[in-house]
Amino acid sequence: MKVIIDRFEGNFAVCEKQDRTMINIEKSKIPEESKEGDVLNIVDGEISIDIEETNKRKKEIEELTKDLWK
Repeated sequence: MKVIIDRFEGNFAVCEKQDRTMINIEKSKIPEESKEGDVLNIVDGEISIDIEETNKRKKEIEELTKDLWK
């Protein structure tokens, strides 16, 4: 399963699933370097940052917003 970190609240990372529902994951269960906007892979209870997918999303967002700031 893939989720995107939307924000941090207290001891939880609030994450959006692919179906747009939200789940809370304890901060202690995700990689320390995780930040808002990161894509996380959850496989058999193991959570890792999907660096390739995170970078792809950031580029897509930059492309969508670059004309807004001119």
